[in-house]
Amino acid sequence: MVDLAAYAGLFFAAFIAATIFPMQSEAVLVGLILSDRYALAALVLTASVGNTLGSVVNWLMGLGVERFRDRRWFPVKPDKLEKAKTWYRKYGKWSLLLSWLPIGGDAITVVAGVLKEPLPTFLVLVFIGKTLRYGVVAAVTLGVIG
Repeated sequence: MVDLAAYAGLFFAAFIAATIFPMQSEAVLVGLILSDRYALAALVLTASVGNTLGSVVNWLMGLGVERFRDRRWFPVKPDKLEKAKTWYRKYGKWSLLLSWLPIGGDAITVVAGVLKEPLPTFLVLVFIGKTLRYGVVAAVTLGVIG
């Protein structure tokens, strides 16, 4: 019998981890892999889909960021936002393959929204990056690499 609660928990952890909230979805994935009770491909897919959809939250925030950028409480200084936009324009949509990075990955997905990267392109590239990351975590956990 499939334990849907475990997959739901992994999905939720991966979803939250992709947003601005702190969460360690890799630890959840590793724990489930080591339990040897779940299909590896299903775990990697669940984490990848959850993390990709969490990144959509960042993309949506980016779409609305311009209307708040002049507010006193806005967390990003105008020069930093311009620098991020310049960086994204330089490297383009392919930088979304790095959205899995623990530092800067979330910012890339927000800036993609600010610059109105089309959602289908965003989804494909972010999903590829996230899946590669979780695939590497799974391979390291199983001792296939590392």
